[in-house]
Amino acid sequence: MAWKTDKAHKKFAESEIGAIRKDWAGHIKIALVYPNTYHVGMSNLGFQTVYHLLNDINHVLCERSFLPEKNRRASANITTIESGRPISDFDIIAFSISFENDYLNLLTILSKAGLPTHSCDRKDHHPLVIAGGVACFLNPEPVAPFIDCFLIGEAEGILPAFFSTLPPELLNRDKESLLKILAREIPGVYVPSFYRATYNPDGTICSFKPVCDVPDKIKRIYVKDISNVATCSSILTPHTTFEQTFLIEVGRGCPHGCRFCTAGYIYRPPRFRSLSLLKKCIEQGSLLTDRIGLVGAAVSDFPDIVELCSQVHNMDIRISFSSFRADALTPELISVLRQSKVKTATIAPDAGSERMRKVINKGITEENVLNATEILVLNGIPNLKLYFMIGLPTETMDDVEAVVKLCKQIKNNFLKSSRIKKHIGEITVSLNSFVPKPFTPFQWVAMDDVPTLKKKILLIRKGLKNVPNVRVKADVPRQAYIQDLLSRGDRRVARILSSACLNNGNWAKTLKETDLNHNFYVLRERSFDELLPWDFIDHGIKKTFLVREYKRALHAKISSPCPMDSCDICGVCEKG
Repeated sequence: MAWKTDKAHKKFAESEIGAIRKDWAGHIKIALVYPNTYHVGMSNLGFQTVYHLLNDINHVLCERSFLPEKNRRASANITTIESGRPISDFDIIAFSISFENDYLNLLTILSKAGLPTHSCDRKDHHPLVIAGGVACFLNPEPVAPFIDCFLIGEAEGILPAFFSTLPPELLNRDKESLLKILAREIPGVYVPSFYRATYNPDGTICSFKPVCDVPDKIKRIYVKDISNVATCSSILTPHTTFEQTFLIEVGRGCPHGCRFCTAGYIYRPPRFRSLSLLKKCIEQGSLLTDRIGLVGAAVSDFPDIVELCSQVHNMDIRISFSSFRADALTPELISVLRQSKVKTATIAPDAGSERMRKVINKGITEENVLNATEILVLNGIPNLKLYFMIGLPTETMDDVEAVVKLCKQIKNNFLKSSRIKKHIGEITVSLNSFVPKPFTPFQWVAMDDVPTLKKKILLIRKGLKNVPNVRVKADVPRQAYIQDLLSRGDRRVARILSSACLNNGNWAKTLKETDLNHNFYVLRERSFDELLPWDFIDHGIKKTFLVREYKRALHAKISSPCPMDSCDICGVCEKG
């Protein structure tokens, strides 16, 4: 049958290099769905990696699908880029979820595909609906009623086992038997329908237990050695944030242990790829494009960054970095940035005061930030982006005012260096509301309420209003509130998501109508002995370690970076 191709899909498909197309017959057919638009999904290296890994399995066919670009509220079927087939025709619909705010899009996509949103309402003949991605192995519970099974862990470690164990003869015939086989035989597979929660009178979780013969805890799967496992762009397209850029993951995780950041905890231990592999990846990418993007939570911590930069310096390519720390600007790194004609660099002080940077264990000083500013501008990078968070634990209004003070100091350094270069650029100050995340030392804290966050944003806006060449951009505190609700909610929050879907994403109306106390999940401090919705996931991190880090934060005490070698401090290496 010839399938009618959507105009947007045709535009995307024709612009791509590297898309994979297989014969429909003789394969397990998977619709890999990113619950946001093509532009957002194809900018995600994790999503591209899963696409490549799935198509590397001989008996699997994988095609991609996304949220429609326009008229999201209008009735429209959800089809794939490669063949234009409806995702409801596939054996498996696999969601790759990186951000909690995309949970609502997941329901929208299932609904537009003509499928029941709740797992219990889908029959054996419907596609199996699975989900993975970082949002899922933080806390899958708010979307648990909608998913048949979750894959908790890194794709390279869990996908081969999943598809070598999955019995094809049970697909579209006996979902419950299939799920029991997967849940019992594959670590990292979580089937929500096999678990039940009970609740205390105050609304906290009393117990969370399996109702059949499956593991009590779900062990996160990770690849212990990534030195010979390449993670690169599988498809190049101009329709992404990183236009025609070949992305290469340098490492996974971060050794610094900033107490707000999930990457420093759920990807423990931090791992870097070998220099030889990264050189091969750069050579591979340079055959396709002159733009290479090195990504990771701690790119500048790569042990061989100097030698890697030296190789790039001798090639006719432009290179960008997803992140680098203010205390890690080596001459070699600066040289590569200058060669690549980078015009904007990003520095993340995260907090304005030295005290707050100790609270969050940032590990950089005001001097580091000011020196980095000067070095960047003197080396021909005229524009700066500064990232700060507001609403961090123990934060006072003095700490918020310290953001204004630091930005003005940065501007002074910026101005002096710009005069030497005889060109002045622009400083963009980005303010982000702090959202507590599972498996971090701040998972127990209450989030600032929306009026308080707005007050802090206003203070910074007023303080920098008359400073030339400085722009302030801030997120919307109400959206951060919803993100926290979805980040730390339990299975009952699915009711709110269902209502939001019926209300076409009108969160104000949804929160007003719900009978569930949403403030319970956001504006309440948790006790250390409370059973948290995500406690059934085993990342290997001892809760006593996270408690210790939280207590050190309250006293503004810093902790040493992860030694990236076997130790018994957090528990991951001794369990791994």
